[in-house]
Amino acid sequence: MYKNEFDNHIRNKTISNSFVFFGESHFLIDMYTKMLSNVEDANILNYYHDEYDFNSAKAHLSQGSLFGDRNILIIKSEKKVPKKELDTLLELASKNPDNIFIYAYYGSDHKSYNNAKSFAKTKTMSVRFFHPKEFEAQNILLQIAQEKEVTIDKYTLSHLLKIHNGDVALAANEIEKFRVFDREISTKDVDALVYGLGEINLDDFMKKLLEKKDFKEDLQNILEHGEDEIRILTALTSYLTQLYMFNIYIRVNGAPNALEILGYPAPKFVVEQKASFAIKIKLGTFYRLHELLLESELKMKSSHIDKSAILFSTLIKLQKIL
Repeated sequence: MYKNEFDNHIRNKTISNSFVFFGESHFLIDMYTKMLSNVEDANILNYYHDEYDFNSAKAHLSQGSLFGDRNILIIKSEKKVPKKELDTLLELASKNPDNIFIYAYYGSDHKSYNNAKSFAKTKTMSVRFFHPKEFEAQNILLQIAQEKEVTIDKYTLSHLLKIHNGDVALAANEIEKFRVFDREISTKDVDALVYGLGEINLDDFMKKLLEKKDFKEDLQNILEHGEDEIRILTALTSYLTQLYMFNIYIRVNGAPNALEILGYPAPKFVVEQKASFAIKIKLGTFYRLHELLLESELKMKSSHIDKSAILFSTLIKLQKIL
């Protein structure tokens, strides 16, 4: 089913206790997972990405709480849970209506879960979430603002969404900043407080560069929204430095460790992506790339040449070096 039908079930209180969430909008998957697992005094077991363990997950859904509370199992992963294991967990949930099972799938292979017959043996609700349209995104942000007691109208929320190129997740994160005002938020407030590389995600941008894909439209978009060319260049230099650190660490230890490389834990899929890019670049290439970026930054700071032209030229050269 789709979001509208699922919302009707929620309003009519006809929802099940087992759910499979998937689709293009990770924000909505997260939002509904949080909403349905927000149960007072529940015993919640969360699995993120590769943490999933079938035996302990099965045990959690099999048992009732000693104190009459509800057991909630949440699995969040880009990888599919094996069908037999998923069927078993869904059947366990159907046998105990007091418990809740939510499987949040963030991968891109939706065929298995987009088929109603896949879950015909249980009352499981399989929901596909598409990226919300503008009016839907505005309503979501308005609801979030009301929950945070922030007074803001849809026109201003539309302005906020445009700054973040329609990304409702980024826009939602900004709402918290507006709580400092004891008045209605204006578009000027948004412009003053929202600083963003929001028009383009740096990791996605760098991924395009590394894969030698066309980046012109993304670059033009971010520059049109007032981003500084030097900051883009230094951000890319920092990103490449991280990849270099991943490369060296993997060579020495055999596998990446985000905590030791970056100084903080990172989601496994992020670590895997950076590691994948890092090992494909030779050490000598890292040197040439850093040399190019640092020379270009110096040129931007010491000449009156068009900075955008320097940046564009640098990124083309970067792809040629790769």
